[in-house]
Amino acid sequence: MSNYFHIIGISSNGSELNEVVKDEGVDVIPIEMSRKITPVSDLISLFKIYKILKKEKPEIVHSHTPKAGIIGMLAAKLAGVPIRLHTVAGLPLMEANGLKRKILDYVEKLTYSCATKVYPNSKGLYHFILNNEYTGKHKLHVIANGSSNGIDTSYFSRERLSETDLAYLKSSLSIKEDDFVFIFVGRLVGDKGINELVHAFKELCSSEYSSRSIKLLLVGPLESDLDALQNNTLIEIESNPNIISVGFQKDVRPYFTIADALVFPSYREGFPNVVMQAGAMGLPAIVSDINGCNEIIMEGQNGTIIPVKNAIAIQRAMEMMVLDENYFSNLKLNARKMIAERYEQQVVWDALLKEYKELLSDKGLKQ
Repeated sequence: MSNYFHIIGISSNGSELNEVVKDEGVDVIPIEMSRKITPVSDLISLFKIYKILKKEKPEIVHSHTPKAGIIGMLAAKLAGVPIRLHTVAGLPLMEANGLKRKILDYVEKLTYSCATKVYPNSKGLYHFILNNEYTGKHKLHVIANGSSNGIDTSYFSRERLSETDLAYLKSSLSIKEDDFVFIFVGRLVGDKGINELVHAFKELCSSEYSSRSIKLLLVGPLESDLDALQNNTLIEIESNPNIISVGFQKDVRPYFTIADALVFPSYREGFPNVVMQAGAMGLPAIVSDINGCNEIIMEGQNGTIIPVKNAIAIQRAMEMMVLDENYFSNLKLNARKMIAERYEQQVVWDALLKEYKELLSDKGLKQ
């Protein structure tokens, strides 16, 4: 978009924000925004962003994430920004209940009322928003086939990686040639389904099928402040020699390449990049039956879809992948092709650019 617009990025501060400056060549302004419910801090963030918008006078403000959405859309409306866009890429409120759910429902409705357009990044989220009456059809639009950013299949490609480096990585993690490696990529927290995944893997290791050497590779940070894992899960991760936890990795491609299949039993998502990335790297996937996942994966073609929060279903799906070579080979054959055909990044970018241009034209504004 920086080929067509002057871009300013606003986000909480940190090393990642500096990387945006370097990688994308755009201006950034750090404004702290907590992921928790923090009314006083949120009001301070709202005032700071309002001041920035009054100074910069942008034609378009486009927000992502629930917290940046409510603060960004409120600030943009108060500042008189003509085009206010919000992308919905997952809703934490899906797992909330009671008073917290009521508060989050209200915040979501307020965000959408301040926005001029709302972009759910999956068809499932589109229908969830309508069914919960957060806004009407007139404001909603799914860009392209879904996803917030698509996927660069030339980058997520096995051909970009060195065989020597991959052999070294496997050796350093004690992964042997005949091991069947399941991989999870993401935050190690409860609502990503890690408790169920680790339990399922433990049972799989101790089952009659344990003669086949299997490994579980966990790639992602362990977060203890929000939705921490159960103690028995943490103990199993530490003590099971077949579970390999490598923490956060900036480049996940090598880890996908040394794995055989993705397991992604999340409770809720918008349109998960991980599932697209794994597919582009040629991995079939076991995913839970939730928004986004059940659109990227087609049952029996490039993976399998299982019930949410169901360790037994995870175990059975993993067994099927390990034991049925024809089934696994067919899924693997389709994995990359089905991602490239539907979610290539340039397709999503072109669709979003077209949307921006049309909105500007409708408002009588020059690009």
